[in-house]
Amino acid sequence: MDNNEQPKGKLVVISAPSGTGKGTVITHLLEKRPDYIFSVSATTRTARPGEIHGKEYFFLTRDRFYEMISKNEFLEYAEYVGNFYGTPVSHIDEYIENGKTIILDIEVQGAKQVVKKKPDAITIFIVPPDMNELENRLRGRGTDSEEKLKARLERARLELEEKRFYDHVVVNDYVTRAVDEILTIIDRKE
Repeated sequence: MDNNEQPKGKLVVISAPSGTGKGTVITHLLEKRPDYIFSVSATTRTARPGEIHGKEYFFLTRDRFYEMISKNEFLEYAEYVGNFYGTPVSHIDEYIENGKTIILDIEVQGAKQVVKKKPDAITIFIVPPDMNELENRLRGRGTDSEEKLKARLERARLELEEKRFYDHVVVNDYVTRAVDEILTIIDRKE
């Protein structure tokens, strides 16, 4: 490599069952490494209290989401518990070419799509210490009906079986420990 040539950035895919604390881990990760870029996903789900369009997600109508699919504007997309989620492709390649590390917070289906298109992506799956802790975290949110909670728990059980697909599995027992482990994984990947 030419000494003047900037090294390429890294694409990091982080997935986890709902309620595992993935969002908290990513928030702390970005606080420790402000040079990392969080890729904001698009979704058709309704914003939760305090969520801001363009920060946590791009909150889109189903029609707009379908339009973006038809124009091939997603790196990946998937349906999850009745809503669509996707990673807009705009800027991803540009960031990588400019040496930036990009963090994608996506579901298992989407992660598989990304790896097909970007096989050098670093894939990390975050797991809860156990299923009881996961259920406690989901109930603690107070955002889902009992029916939706059961659907999330069943989906989590299925997703946990998919962890073998990922390069790395990190247990989120303590946020700071999980963040440090993820930073070690990213830093050693050349």
